[in-house]
Amino acid sequence: MEYLDFELPIKELEEQLDKCMIIGEESDVDVSETCKQIEKKLADTRKDIYKNLTAWQRVQLSRHPNRPYTLDYIKAICGDTFLELHGDRNVKDDKAMIGGLGKIGDQTYMFVGQQKGYNTKTRQYRNFGMANPEGYRKALRLMKSAEKFGVPVVCLIDTPGAYPGIEAEERGQGEAIARNILEMTRLKVPIIVVIIGEGASGGALGIGVGDRVLMLENTWYSVISPESCSSILWRSWEYKEQAAEALKLTAIDMKKMKLIDEIVKEPVGGAHANREKTFEIVKNKISVHFEELKKLSPKDLVKNRMDKYANMGVFNG
Repeated sequence: MEYLDFELPIKELEEQLDKCMIIGEESDVDVSETCKQIEKKLADTRKDIYKNLTAWQRVQLSRHPNRPYTLDYIKAICGDTFLELHGDRNVKDDKAMIGGLGKIGDQTYMFVGQQKGYNTKTRQYRNFGMANPEGYRKALRLMKSAEKFGVPVVCLIDTPGAYPGIEAEERGQGEAIARNILEMTRLKVPIIVVIIGEGASGGALGIGVGDRVLMLENTWYSVISPESCSSILWRSWEYKEQAAEALKLTAIDMKKMKLIDEIVKEPVGGAHANREKTFEIVKNKISVHFEELKKLSPKDLVKNRMDKYANMGVFNG
């Protein structure tokens, strides 16, 4: 397990607990009371740290190297029922954007999401979760297929942004994202969006229009990353913590501004601390929201979705 700087008190207590248990195993000394005290202190420390997280600390948690990625969620939620679909039928198959059909219980869903890598090799293979235009066009192709067969769509967002390279711009990165936003507003099947990690800029918005938008507790959603914001305003990355606060990018901020529908609580310690429990929570949330959305006609779905986004940013004085 890797630890972030603010998690170091937890690391120290976990090491103390391990040493205490080893002493108990290797000698005849009864250390059960001491172990209990350390366990209690560990639980209290965990609670205190994760209860008072700053915006920047939540950004750090969203990027935690042990945090589950899109394919982890899909495999845990759908098991062997997931069938990955490839290619945009135009340029190539973008490895940063994955999608396919999978089941939760008896209900089939079309899953779409950005995928990051686990090590240097897979990060390069997945382009660090930054999709090219063909990734967004693949996502749209899959969503249109889902619409054709009446299958609901689930989008899992986790990206530092769309790929900003020259070749991506030449192939129409802006157009691909704009096209997705337009088409998703009028898709005639339910769309459930879950932000599971980083939700940065147009890269997130390209698959982020939904009837229900859910954010995991320790994720962020913003037009720009705190580091980039800091480098623009202060010509330095040193002010990223102030930038994170000013950007109002946490799930709590997003809910307050009515830009998302629900905050999904994570286990204490974040999604990486108890992956199985996190998968179960997300799976249940998808099912609950689909049960509500399936009662609506396609016409009402589209009308409600368009009204929802048209009302964002409207101020009644």
